[in-house]
Amino acid sequence: MKNFQLNEFLHIKGIGSASGLIYYQNVLFIISDNSTFLYQYVIDKKLVLKFPLVDTPQENIAKKDKLDLEALTHFGNQIFIFGSGSTAQRNTMFSLNLENDALQKNDLSVLYEFLIKLASLNDDELNIEGAICTNKTMLLFQRGNGKNSKNGIFIIPDNASLSKHFVSITLPKIENIEVSFTDAVLVDEFIYFLATAEDTISTYEDGEVLGSIIGKMKSDTFEIIDTQIISNTQKFEGITLYENNDKEIHFLLCEDNDTEILESKIYKLTLKK
Repeated sequence: MKNFQLNEFLHIKGIGSASGLIYYQNVLFIISDNSTFLYQYVIDKKLVLKFPLVDTPQENIAKKDKLDLEALTHFGNQIFIFGSGSTAQRNTMFSLNLENDALQKNDLSVLYEFLIKLASLNDDELNIEGAICTNKTMLLFQRGNGKNSKNGIFIIPDNASLSKHFVSITLPKIENIEVSFTDAVLVDEFIYFLATAEDTISTYEDGEVLGSIIGKMKSDTFEIIDTQIISNTQKFEGITLYENNDKEIHFLLCEDNDTEILESKIYKLTLKK
């Protein structure tokens, strides 16, 4: 992955602390960990639309109160949005039908408690930052920036009779700190993931950002094939496929600037095949 290009693609006003994005039919769906809106940015019209996820939606919610929406994925015409689970306040999942705007809200407290036990995490170490829905299975990416630095993937079949699994993943280090998952996307038979090194052992408090990587792994075995540092200063938290051709693959990335400023920069990352 040494042949890559990272360039600013969009500068969007009205959306802050972007934590996940989906590119779909020339629209960017974006979530913010400080907000209870699902944002839609219509690229050709440069228009920001806000879809409320709760009865009284807010932006720049206080840290102790926010739902911490960190993981965004889609399957067919359904969008799924997950809270990180890093506190009891952050155990909500939303699903949105793009054909009729039907919105469902689910409390994942019981599931998240099970996942903590499944991965042998401390109560304050669960931190879901990425999600992929495929083959009637949901993959949830655990960001291992807690004390025990346990990165991994929860495998959750939609059939309740099938068992759930946790696969522990060892990621590379930046400045002697292991990077931790911040998002992932499925492209053909591979998973491309983002991971960031942050100088903290807390899933709640932010730390100094030491850099971000892009990684590629096999989707069937989760074997990591390649990784590449793409920034030494930025904290990329969302990835979506933009274009895929014979020579190159293009992703769009969003960056969490950890401020209350309602502006977001979207970057295009190009990888040579």
